[in-house]
Amino acid sequence: MTSPASDPIASTNVPLYTPDEARNRETFLALMWALSYPGRIQPLTAVTPLQMLATIGAALLDRETTYFTPDMALANLLNTIGARPADPTQAAYHFYLDSSHAIETIAQASVGDALYPDRSATIFIIGQIADVQEPIGSHRDAIVLTVQGPGVKGTQDVRIGGIPESLWTVRKRRIAFPLGWDLFIVDPVGRVVGFPRSTQIV
Repeated sequence: MTSPASDPIASTNVPLYTPDEARNRETFLALMWALSYPGRIQPLTAVTPLQMLATIGAALLDRETTYFTPDMALANLLNTIGARPADPTQAAYHFYLDSSHAIETIAQASVGDALYPDRSATIFIIGQIADVQEPIGSHRDAIVLTVQGPGVKGTQDVRIGGIPESLWTVRKRRIAFPLGWDLFIVDPVGRVVGFPRSTQIV
């Protein structure tokens, strides 16, 4: 019997990824697990904040998708993918390098509607993430969030810093499941945590 290693047909069934394809796949899987297990930190490749959001954009966007970002350098990178810029009320994806003055804009992001709840926005914000047992740098605004809901066994705690606390007030006001956003906090040290619209912050 021919072993799989020596079988030319079997060996051709193994997908070969370019470096960009491999990075996009790893990024997509990290985001998928972040939504599957809300509040649980998932690893990403550590790069600059701009490169981090551009990498996420490369993994998710194509010529059929729309995005919004107030950052022109990031918009230029996302445009190379072929994605289309859109108004914040219409964009399928939002990207924020700095959310300190963006809460009113974030509040405009689509939550979908009763017929098409999947037309809601997915939001990515650069921030700081840590387990509750570890420090989170020098940010004095770091808070501990306790989440519960699908994908969480009991409750899950995570420490978030570097973003306005008012974001969580706006999120609570805008969510009425199945309507609402899927939200990711991205830490450029190589971490991401997800808060799907089904997740409650208690």
